[in-house]
Amino acid sequence: MVQKIDEITEHVNQASTFIPSLLHELEQVIVGQKYLTERLLLGLLTGEHILVEGVPGLAKTTAVKTLAQSVKADFKRIQFTPDLLPADLLGTQIYQPKTGEFDIKKGPLFANIILADEINRAPAKVQSALLEAMQERQITIAGTTFKLEEPFMVIATQNPIEQEGTYPLPEAQVDRFMLKLHIDYPTRAEEKLIMQRMSTSSNAYQVKQVVSLDEIMRARKVFDEIYIDENLQDYIIDLVAATRDPEGHQLSSLKGMIQFGASPRASIFLNRAAKAYAFLQRRGYVVPHDIKSIGMDVLRHRIMLSYEAEAENVTADDILKKIFDTLEVP
Repeated sequence: MVQKIDEITEHVNQASTFIPSLLHELEQVIVGQKYLTERLLLGLLTGEHILVEGVPGLAKTTAVKTLAQSVKADFKRIQFTPDLLPADLLGTQIYQPKTGEFDIKKGPLFANIILADEINRAPAKVQSALLEAMQERQITIAGTTFKLEEPFMVIATQNPIEQEGTYPLPEAQVDRFMLKLHIDYPTRAEEKLIMQRMSTSSNAYQVKQVVSLDEIMRARKVFDEIYIDENLQDYIIDLVAATRDPEGHQLSSLKGMIQFGASPRASIFLNRAAKAYAFLQRRGYVVPHDIKSIGMDVLRHRIMLSYEAEAENVTADDILKKIFDTLEVP
């Protein structure tokens, strides 16, 4: 087994050579926000979707745009608004008078990296149209189904403080996002550097394309090989199960705090995210730290709090911290 893990680690080292150059490009534009850039790379490696939440001005859109520019992939930015229609995302049929036939004009979702800006501003019909693309990796227009090209990932942003003109995302859609990220303000030193960089537009950095789609797809195949011990798989199951039955996991203090726990999709995503995190560390195996580092981002949007928890101002992060602190690490 040791020899096999050494071989996997060697494969990981060979397949991850693009990571330093990709991080370098991101750091030339994004000051600080290591947490955000690292998680964006996890989404790129796994091909899963990410929901980014933070107040305006924290470089959420800039970070996603820079990532797309660094990768030789097709990128589309969609500004979600209350008057957006499903056809604005998917595409539509257009009548051609010369031929008397309908041609299909594909919408912006036919791309590799999609930035769904302020996703919670669009109504339910638009969210339903997006759901098929996110889950099935396909789009249906006028009865014709088109498979989306890999890699395909949706990175959505939303503003947590401005509620006017917003719609809550359906639970089924929120569950499709592998990670939900909470972005905080930069430090004082970081903000000073941001201010200095943005004081003039003449020094704007031109992002280079440093990663090809083939490299991304090769990395995905290698990351699938990463070894995760059965004890760690059981640990993941215990973490998810604790959100459903906290009393059965020595967490009686959380009794009545959780209305609905995480779905089995949480176990799947936490397993994949932990392996991707190990890949970023250039390891061929998962350690408990990988699971604990990424676990909060995988689970925070998958539990529904009770009225009792909301009345006591208990957040999902508070509950998850208690679970991670209590459950024994293998």
